[in-house]
Amino acid sequence: MSDLSRRGRSVPASPIRRLVPLADQAKKRGITVHHLNIGQPDIATPEAFFDAVRRFRVPVLAYAPSEGIAELRDAMSGYFRNSGLGVAPEEIVITTGGSEAILFALAAVTDPGDEIVTFEPLYPNYLGFAAMLGIEVRVVTTRAEDGYHLPQPEELERAIGPRTRAILYCSPGNPTGTVLRREEIEQLVEAARRHDLFLFADEVYREIVYEGVRAPSLIEVAAASGIEDRAVVLDSVSKRFNLCGARIGALVTRNAELRASAVRMAQARLSSPTLGQIGAAALMDLPPAHFEVLRAEYRRRRDIVHEALTAIPGVLCRRPEGAFYVFARLPIARKGIGDSDDLARFLLTDFEEGKETVMVAPGTGFYATPASASNPAGADEIRIAYVLESDRLRRAMAIFRHGLEKFCAV
Repeated sequence: MSDLSRRGRSVPASPIRRLVPLADQAKKRGITVHHLNIGQPDIATPEAFFDAVRRFRVPVLAYAPSEGIAELRDAMSGYFRNSGLGVAPEEIVITTGGSEAILFALAAVTDPGDEIVTFEPLYPNYLGFAAMLGIEVRVVTTRAEDGYHLPQPEELERAIGPRTRAILYCSPGNPTGTVLRREEIEQLVEAARRHDLFLFADEVYREIVYEGVRAPSLIEVAAASGIEDRAVVLDSVSKRFNLCGARIGALVTRNAELRASAVRMAQARLSSPTLGQIGAAALMDLPPAHFEVLRAEYRRRRDIVHEALTAIPGVLCRRPEGAFYVFARLPIARKGIGDSDDLARFLLTDFEEGKETVMVAPGTGFYATPASASNPAGADEIRIAYVLESDRLRRAMAIFRHGLEKFCAV
C-alpha cells in the first residue's frame, strides 16, 4: 500500500478520544468508567428540540440549503438580538457543528504555508484542522499562575509573522475555563487592526459563565472598534442546549466575501443535518431561565471539582470562570514518575476502586509547544470536564484522588 500523505500523517490524535480503546477494554473487564475526559454533558436536551422534530412532516427528507434553513438563521438572529448582539440572518452561515465553522473560517483566509496565531493551552482540534489545511499554528503560551489570561501584548507581537493571516481565541475557554475580559479582546482587536489580520472568536460556551450572564463577545467589541469586516464568530448549539449530537454550528461575520467563501465550501458538502436544524430552531427563543438553570448547575459542579482538586497536596488549579472544564497541574512530572499521558493510561489499565475508575484528558494534547525538561507543556497537567451530575462527580473525584496517590506511589 502507498504511503500516506504528509497531511495524513500529521493530523494529531485527539487527547480527548485517543485513549477510548483503553476505556472500552476496562468496561469489558466489568469496570465502570466515569468519563471526565470529554465535554459531553449529561443534562437533558430541552424537550422542545424533540417536539419540533416530531412535528416536522415531509414526504421526503431533502437536503437543506447549503447556508442553512431560513427558519434557523432567522431564529439564531433572534437569539443574538436577545443577547444584545445585532446579527442579521444573512450574516449567518449554518455549519455542521462548530468544528466545521472553524474549518471553513481557516480555509477561507489561509493558503498552505500560511500561519495563524492562537493561545495555549488550546482546543486540540485547532491543530487538527490546521494540519488538514497545511497551515502552521504559532502559539502564545498562557500560564496557570495568571489564570490563563492573555500575557503582555509584546508576546503576541512576537508570534505574528509575515505569513500570519488570523488570530484565533476561545472564550470562555476550552480547556481552561478562562473568560477573557473585554479589555483583553480589545487588545486582540487592536493587534488584528495593526497587522491587517482576521480575528476569529470561538464562542461556543458564551452562556456558561459564572460572573454575569454571558462573556464579552467579539461581535460587540469589533462593532465598537470598526473592524467588523475582519471579525468572525464561531458558534455552536451543542453546549448551551446540551445538543452535541445534532451537529449544528454557525459562522457569523459581516464580511460578505468571507461569508460567500464559506457558503461555497458549504455547497461542496451539500448541507448540514436537516432535522438537527429544525430542532435547533425551536430552542433559540428559550427564556433566560434556561441559561440561569444551566449556569447554576455547572457552578455547583465546578465547585465540587475545584474543591476536590485543591484539597490534593501539590495540585495547582485555578477556579474556572466559564465553560465546564478544569485544567489542573499535578505533582507528577517533577517527581520523575511519568507524565499526564502515563497517568491517564494507568487509571484505565492498572487502577480501579470498587470496580470503578475515571478517564481524564492528558494535558500534552492541549499544547502545540513540544514538552521538554525545561518546559513540561502539559506533561504535568490534565483537563477534567465536569459533565456528570453532582453525586457521581463527587465519587469520580474521590476515585481520581486515590488513583493519583497510587500512581505517585508506584
